[in-house]
Amino acid sequence: MLQQANSETQVKPARDWLKKLAPYREPNLLRSIVELVITGAPFVVLWIAAWWAMSISYWLTLAISIPAAGFLVRLFLIQHDCGHGAFFRNRKLNDWVGRVIGVFTLTPYDDWRHSHAIHHASTGNLEKRGIGDINTLTVREYRALPRWRRIAYRLYRNPIVMFGIGPAYVYLLRNRLPFNLTEASARQWISTMGTNAAIILIAGIIAYTVGAGSFLLVHLPITLLAASMGVWLFYVQHQFEDTVWNESESWNVHEAALYGSSHYDLPGVLRWFSANIGVHHVHHLSSGIPYYRLSQVLRDFPELVEVRRLTLWKSFSTVKLKLWDEAQQRLVSFQEARRHKSNAA
Repeated sequence: MLQQANSETQVKPARDWLKKLAPYREPNLLRSIVELVITGAPFVVLWIAAWWAMSISYWLTLAISIPAAGFLVRLFLIQHDCGHGAFFRNRKLNDWVGRVIGVFTLTPYDDWRHSHAIHHASTGNLEKRGIGDINTLTVREYRALPRWRRIAYRLYRNPIVMFGIGPAYVYLLRNRLPFNLTEASARQWISTMGTNAAIILIAGIIAYTVGAGSFLLVHLPITLLAASMGVWLFYVQHQFEDTVWNESESWNVHEAALYGSSHYDLPGVLRWFSANIGVHHVHHLSSGIPYYRLSQVLRDFPELVEVRRLTLWKSFSTVKLKLWDEAQQRLVSFQEARRHKSNAA
């Protein structure tokens, strides 16, 4: 599968790219500060505008919530770069900016950074699934489940749950405790509880100023919409037909990073709001590259553009993919898995 990918796209083995990508890992302090300002300031302005718009029409408030949610997603992606130590040279500055943003994104920075690091270190490894990724079963595993667990998995992978109920649960409830309760370190507990306390304090001040009802009517739609946007972006980064999954003995972290992650080739405006996270194959291969330098990588190395490329329109078809077919080495739908079983029989 990987050899075929290399042949089709005419790119070198993944590991060979590390040295070429190393120069792009250097952040620019001024650029990072500008990115932070042009993301955080419009979010605050739009939030105030959405609150003010309630005096005219709540529909106007909801309309303003859409771009506000886009800026909130962008704030999360700055937090994401901080977690990789990519946004600033100084590690402490990365961490504290990430922690502050985590209050607004409802994501405890240190706890999230820990699980996200595991995701990067194990992406595409069938024996290390379940931390920081979308739960994905193989066809064989799914068929071995009792009926009630197959139903539960189908519900989990249902688009309404995956992109609606699920994001709301994760950001409003699940993130209020460390990801792994039994193995969480003191730092993860402090991060989670500290973030919760800061959320209560800031939300309380705003609610006291504008009224609790107004606060919820403005902030809840923004948060829920941003959560769904974020989960969708994360979903398409690894849940596409020709992604890569392997057992540990045949798994390679660099190959899985480059070929198990998509290049989500979005229109310019959406690319800006998503902070180039669509260039995910390059990000996974060299996570220390600041998001504002990922476009430059594609300009300098056009051969990387077509590697696992997904357009916006094509990405919608990934929703039907639910299971990893080890025989065909690709993600398939429930219908395809059932049809393949019938053909084999």
